[in-house]
Amino acid sequence: MREFLPLPVDGSAHGLAIDNMLAIIHWLMLALFIGWGAFFVYTLIRFRQKRNPTADYVGVKSHVSSYLEIAVALFEAVLLIGFAVPLWAKRVNDFPGEKDATVVRVVAEQFAWNVHYPGADGVFGRTNISLISDDNPLGLDRTDPFAKDDITTINQLHVPVGKPVIIRLSTKDVIHSFNLPTMRVKQDAIPGQVIPLWFTPIKTTDQLIAEMAEPFQLNGDATSPKLFERIAIRDFAGKDSAVILKKGDVFSADLVKPLMDAGYKEIMAAPNVTTEIACAQLCGLGHYRMRGYLSVDSKEAYDAWMKDQVSQLPHDSTSVAP
Repeated sequence: MREFLPLPVDGSAHGLAIDNMLAIIHWLMLALFIGWGAFFVYTLIRFRQKRNPTADYVGVKSHVSSYLEIAVALFEAVLLIGFAVPLWAKRVNDFPGEKDATVVRVVAEQFAWNVHYPGADGVFGRTNISLISDDNPLGLDRTDPFAKDDITTINQLHVPVGKPVIIRLSTKDVIHSFNLPTMRVKQDAIPGQVIPLWFTPIKTTDQLIAEMAEPFQLNGDATSPKLFERIAIRDFAGKDSAVILKKGDVFSADLVKPLMDAGYKEIMAAPNVTTEIACAQLCGLGHYRMRGYLSVDSKEAYDAWMKDQVSQLPHDSTSVAP
């Protein structure tokens, strides 16, 4: 059943359990659809007017329908108690230790995701609502010793692969919903609350992109328009070795001829956004543009990114967050 569901690629350690539960639920819905549909057709035939010209006030005395309803209720109880509750309890109660995880604050607002890393000391710096501005959306107090090495980004969440990620989710204004489809994570951000959630990414963004890549034929003007919404998963160079299209760039119609002239007949391309941070709650008129990006990096790439962020801090620092 999982093969028939339009699920995004799975990039988390717990994703398979979520997908399997969804598959079981859909099998149940399919069985109910077929079963109740067949029962409905049977009743139309069994109690048609020609066979029952006058009303029967006694009715059917069989308890088959009652037995069927009991069977469905038992199946749903097994699904809830045997699968859903244990899975939910594991996600809520079995949090990894913060020393063994990447801990990040994510603060939602209309219409952006503010990301806050604690820096090399592992302690989040003090914030103050009076310090909030366009340049400081979290109100981070850089005079606090613990805040001097803190890193903040907007709509950019970087995490290392193979290591648990703990996110402390909150919001500055209305209810939002933090959704990472490829990580099988979704959690509402409630005003006045800090809600923790966690996941373990097991694939890098590049690996996820490669899994979602599809082949496209280059046929001049007949080239599929879907290609122009996709990104390149590698560099494409011409016969003179000059790069026509770089990895990660979006294909455009004016690139078809140069690629064909370079000898390319078929190319692999992936969706433009594979690891999106979506808001799954209608949060205002600008809800459509509340979109962030999750980057799952190798340890080396993550350390390099952190080092680059540290170099941009408003003070001298050479430390890198663990």
